[in-house]
Amino acid sequence: MSKGKLILGVIGADVHAVGNKILFHAFTDAGFDVTNLGVMVSQEEFIAAAIETDADAIIVSSLYGHGELDCRGMRDKCIESGLDGILMYVGGNIVVGKQPFEDVEKRFKAMGFDRVFPPGSTPEDAIESLTDDLAK
Repeated sequence: MSKGKLILGVIGADVHAVGNKILFHAFTDAGFDVTNLGVMVSQEEFIAAAIETDADAIIVSSLYGHGELDCRGMRDKCIESGLDGILMYVGGNIVVGKQPFEDVEKRFKAMGFDRVFPPGSTPEDAIESLTDDLAK
């Protein structure tokens, strides 16, 4: 039995695929039903896939540093599309330059993300958080 349905992808113009593949295999091996949208995914594609699959969570990754710009307004678009309660996670190298992670986390949470993972986080960190959040 699946632990939950996830939509996974790399947002914006980002073409970094290695981390995406690692996350896909880790989440799948942990028992989640994962729809992997790959790289260069728009907010609208994440949302459409979440609606189509009745997903429990959207997992956004970014490595090229422009995640903050790419993620703005995504929670509002989810709400407008009827995905009020969907979990939204983001992680990777999501901002330009060296910034204190606490500041970055606050900004992404203010944008409506439930969890924010810094560079160097392991898939297990996200799996543990997802397991906890989906059990609520």
